[in-house]
Amino acid sequence: MYTQAMDTMGKDATQAPVPRSAEEARLQERFDARIDAGDFIEAKDWMPEHYRKTLVRQISQHAHSEIVGMLPEGNWVTRAPTLKRKAILLAKIQDEGGHGLYLYSAAETLGTSRDAMLDALHSGRAKYSSIFNYPTLTWADVGVIGWLVDGAAIMNQVPLCRCSYAPYARAMVRICREESFHQRQGYDALLVMMQKGTDAQRAMVQDAVNRWWWPSLMMFGPPDDQSPNSALSMRWGIKRISNDELRQKFVDATVPQAEVLGVQLPDPDLKWNEARQHFDFGAIDWDEFWQVIGGNGPCNRERLSARVKAWEEGAWVREAALAHASKQEKQERVAA
Repeated sequence: MYTQAMDTMGKDATQAPVPRSAEEARLQERFDARIDAGDFIEAKDWMPEHYRKTLVRQISQHAHSEIVGMLPEGNWVTRAPTLKRKAILLAKIQDEGGHGLYLYSAAETLGTSRDAMLDALHSGRAKYSSIFNYPTLTWADVGVIGWLVDGAAIMNQVPLCRCSYAPYARAMVRICREESFHQRQGYDALLVMMQKGTDAQRAMVQDAVNRWWWPSLMMFGPPDDQSPNSALSMRWGIKRISNDELRQKFVDATVPQAEVLGVQLPDPDLKWNEARQHFDFGAIDWDEFWQVIGGNGPCNRERLSARVKAWEEGAWVREAALAHASKQEKQERVAA
């Protein structure tokens, strides 16, 4: 569902390490030529260790975001206003779980294990998108997540379909198609409330927009000059468009949608700039962003606790599945 300039989360150097041998230098030169030519790198191809580690971090944190992202919406499954909305929400949450599985599988092609990735999440060493550390207070929040949060996710993710690492790029094609439906579903839910709802429902939508607008802009990550690993990720073709460019594209696309909905975006500085042919917008509270990333958001502890609890309570299912697989394997060997 959500990448968030994941290259900002690690402590890697901003420059790739110098090759340690003549053979490594030759392989590095061939790798660089392939990147420059726009080729895709497959799992069995040679790649620099720094490239591999960057991908493991980004893909695994993307997967964590999909899984943790199920929690704020799951909060409303039993309280959806109609059976139709409940079915839509259930389908969306199921999609997010599937996205996490695609992405964990893509990361595993780089030589890491799913257990190691989940251990990093549960221990707090790995990050996920800061947006999921905010609470869903009303039903309107579910619609706004679909419209704004999934809308921002699509802006982030479409360029990843051209990521230089082929398994990641292939996973993103299906994910982006499904995310486009999620965005439309959220927008439709809000449109119904704004056009056919009561004054109280319209006020509820506006309140949700007020609370989610700025965190949605933070999803693109910090400004480019404060994102230390972006340059190298773009050099390698992992990242195609900078944080600031993506954020601007999102604002430009969202303002007309807000006008159709009839909601006010909570930014007094938001206005069209004729000279730039883009919307100008106000300053983002980056102190809040780093606080949430650092584990001090409204729901950080709640979200991580819920994931750890689900993992521990699901241990018997994993054990049963492994036992069944082992039994089948023995039966197949005997039959052969």
